[in-house]
This record gives sequence, C-alpha cells and structure tokens, in this order.
Amino acid sequence: MGVSGCGKTTLGRALAARLNAAFLDADDFHPAINVEKMRAGTPLTDVDRAPWLFTLNHQFRERNELGACVVLACSALKKAYRAAISAGLPRAHWIFLDGSFELIAARLRDRPNHYMPESLLRSQFDSLERPAEAITISIELSPDEQIDAAMIALCDYQKTQRLQERREPRSLVVRSTKTET
Repeated sequence: MGVSGCGKTTLGRALAARLNAAFLDADDFHPAINVEKMRAGTPLTDVDRAPWLFTLNHQFRERNELGACVVLACSALKKAYRAAISAGLPRAHWIFLDGSFELIAARLRDRPNHYMPESLLRSQFDSLERPAEAITISIELSPDEQIDAAMIALCDYQKTQRLQERREPRSLVVRSTKTET
C-alpha cells in the first residue's frame, strides 16, 4: 500500500510469485468514472471510493473462501479504507511502501501511459494516514531488497503468532519496520 508511483505493483507481483499467491491490482477494479476523474486531474472522494472498496473486499472474501492467498497492490491511503478492504477476513497484512514526495514525483514523471497524473500526488500525500499496523519498507531499497524485507517480516509475524497462540490466543499485535540502510 502507498501513494501512486511508490512501487506497489512491482512489489506485489514479485511477492505474489514468491508466495505462490494470486495477484490483484486495485487499479483494475476502479469504475470507469473514477479512472476518468483521475485522468482529468480530479482527486477521488470517499464517496467515489466506496464502491471500489466494496469490490476489493468482495474479491478478497471470495478468494479467501476458496482458501487462496492473495496479494493486493492498492493505495489504501486511509485507515478506514484498509478496514473496509479487510472487513470480515480472518487476517490481512499491510505492507506500506514509504518514500519522499520528491522521489515518487520523479518516478511518476518517468511512468508512461498511466491514468494517474503527477498533479494528484500531493492530494494522495495529504490524504495518507501512515499505518501503524503495517510492515513499513523504504522505496529507496531495490525491488529485491524490498521483497526480502517483506518476506522476513511476514515470516517473523507468523512465527510470533504461532508462539503467542500457544500462550494467549488473539492478543498479538506485531509491528515490523524496515528502515533505510
């Protein structure tokens, strides 16, 4: 999760391959009207996002019922959005790709053929509610380093969860952060 241009799709695809999981890109589920608004440089409102968030949750729940592991690349800028996406799921892990406005703006300028213009980046940073509950990974790391950091954090979480479940079921909160090196 993170603002446009932070590398969500790149990390998500690689992580899904490593986990043998399905990959979903939230951009593929935006209603056409939302895409046109963004293409025109108009930020989306919470009302605009509501059906999209519902659809993402439905996609997750449907796959969860089939026992599938899913990796989703999604902005999920606000805590309420993350709650809506993961509602009714037994577990969801958030990975926050963290980077500076300047670095991400430069990436957006170099990204051809995407409907999200650089002009909307400021509104995304303004809307971003930095997640306390997420694994945080710097976008200054290489893609391979990001994948390794995510895998280590997810494995650490799973190990800690198994140990904790033996002692006190349902009382675990784990925060793992990878900082710049």
